Amino acid sequence: MKNPLAVLATIVACSISIPILISVVSYDDIEATPKVDSKPIVQTIKKKTKQIANYETVDKKSPVINVYNHNLGKVQQMDIEEYLCGVLAGEMSAEFNLEALKAQAVAARTFVMYKEDQGKQSKHPNAVVCTDFKHCQEYKSYEYLKKKNGEKWMQNSYSKIQQAVKETKGQIITYNNKPILTLYFSTSAGKTENSEEVFAQSYPYLKSVDSPYDKNYSPKYTSALKMSNKDFVHAFKVGYSDIQLSENNLSNQVKIIDKSNGGSVENIKVGNKQIKGTDVRKILNLNSANFDLSFKDSYVDISVKGYGHGVGMSQWGAEGMAQEGYKYYEILSHYYTGTTIKDLY
Repeated sequence: MKNPLAVLATIVACSISIPILISVVSYDDIEATPKVDSKPIVQTIKKKTKQIANYETVDKKSPVINVYNHNLGKVQQMDIEEYLCGVLAGEMSAEFNLEALKAQAVAARTFVMYKEDQGKQSKHPNAVVCTDFKHCQEYKSYEYLKKKNGEKWMQNSYSKIQQAVKETKGQIITYNNKPILTLYFSTSAGKTENSEEVFAQSYPYLKSVDSPYDKNYSPKYTSALKMSNKDFVHAFKVGYSDIQLSENNLSNQVKIIDKSNGGSVENIKVGNKQIKGTDVRKILNLNSANFDLSFKDSYVDISVKGYGHGVGMSQWGAEGMAQEGYKYYEILSHYYTGTTIKDLY
C-alpha cells in the first residue's frame, strides 16, 4: 500500500490545479471570440457617386479661344474660363445652387471642346463658338452684366458664377474619351427625351432619363394656353396653306397619334396633315412639345408640361438635384448616360 501522506498530497494538488487550468482555458476561449455589441447594427446606405477621372490632377494654363461676337460682328480672343463666366451668366440664374452652376459650367465647357473637335463652323469659320444662343450658347460680357445689374450683383452673384467655373476648371464630359454634345434645356416634364425623337440623330449619351425634381422646383413645369377655334385654325393655315381644317368640330379633325418615351407629342393629325409635335410647338408658340388638347365649343384648351426641347440636362432638374444634396458630377452622370468627366487643364 502506498504512503497515505503522499496520496493525500496528490489529491490536494489536483484539487487546486484543475480549477486553475479550467479558468485559463475558459479565458482563452473568451478572448478568441469577438465581442458582440448588444446594440442593433444600423446599415448606412450611401449614394453612389460618379468617380471623376483625373480629378484635379491636371493644372495647366487655360487656353485662349476665338469667339464670334454676333452683336459686334467680329471675332474676339477670350480666355475660355472667362468666356464660360459669361455663358453661365447668360444660361443659368446665379440664384441656383452652386452644384447646379458647376454642372452647367462643365456642360458649357464641354460644348466648346465638342465644337472644336468638330472643326470649322459654317456660320463662323474663324471661331470655335459664337455668342448667339440660337446657334451656340448665350453669352453676356462682364461690362454688360455690370452695367445692367450693378456693382452689388457683381460682388454677390457674379462672384458665385466665377466660383462655379473656377472649381471645375478644365473639366469636360466625355464618352469614349471624346467630348460630348452637351445639350441642355430649362425644364423637363418628368422625363428627358431621347435625342433621336427630337432631333432625328441618335447619341448614346442623350437618352431619356427620369427628372423628378422639376415638378417641385421649376416655375415653368406647367403652362396653359386658351385659343379660340378661329385663332387655332388660322395658326395652322399660316404654316400650311393647303391644310384642310375648319373651325367646326375640331375634336374630330385633330388627333394626337403618338408620344415619345418622355411624353412629348411625336405626331399629330391636324385636318388632312400629319405634323410633328415639335412643329406644332413652333406653330402654336408652346413652351414644349409635351402638350394635350381639350376641345370646347368655341375654343381649345392646351395644357403644356416642361420648357424647352427636352434633350440632355434639365437645368431646373439639376437645380432640384443640387437642392436634394447631389454633387455636380452626380447630376452630369445622371443626365448624360454612360459618360465620365476628364480634367483637361
